[in-house]
Amino acid sequence: MLTSREELDAELGEAARAWLDAALAEAADDAARSGAAADASRTAASPYASPSWELRYAAAGRHCGQRHADSVRSLLLVEARAPLASVTRLYDQGTAAERRAVLLTLHLLDLGDTALPLVEDALRANDTRLVAAAVGPYAAEHLAPHAWRHAVLKCLFTEVPVAAVARLADRARGDTELARMLTDFAAERTAAGRPVPEDLRTALALTAPAGHPAPPTAAPAPTEES
Repeated sequence: MLTSREELDAELGEAARAWLDAALAEAADDAARSGAAADASRTAASPYASPSWELRYAAAGRHCGQRHADSVRSLLLVEARAPLASVTRLYDQGTAAERRAVLLTLHLLDLGDTALPLVEDALRANDTRLVAAAVGPYAAEHLAPHAWRHAVLKCLFTEVPVAAVARLADRARGDTELARMLTDFAAERTAAGRPVPEDLRTALALTAPAGHPAPPTAAPAPTEES
């Protein structure tokens, strides 16, 4: 959960607040000097040219504490109006924690669907922190149906709570293909003698059209008479 600047100011010590003030000022200055056209030319010119605020991004946990690092990094990205070059660089070169903050912030940046490769990369990982961050609002807005369905299954495979999937109810409603995939997964687990996760039942129930009952999660066991 990201916290606001006001909440951070209330929780950070004096030294951390001063560091954050300076970091955000650098990010804002870079955004003001660059502008939208300069961002585009900088992206084309060199993906390795790093503005100074990106160094602050990496140091956020050290100066403001790991508990606040995601929120501080998110504020920096937003204040800098981070272009795709910066977002990609910070993701590619970052630690898992730094990558997670990028993923958590994508929906707050004006990137359209250009950052989808970062989401797709995170969904290929087995780090549940990255998977949970990758299925947030940006994925809900931009992932194509096929990729989004597989993202839901990825959560079930890796035991990431489906509550992490942004707009799950909206996108799942009436999705017969997702229902089929979930039912097949449930049947596989049942056949292997493994329990069907409650989260799978939750997701499957959401695929029913409004006013219709949820599909079953697995074929009923045969009775003695049959």
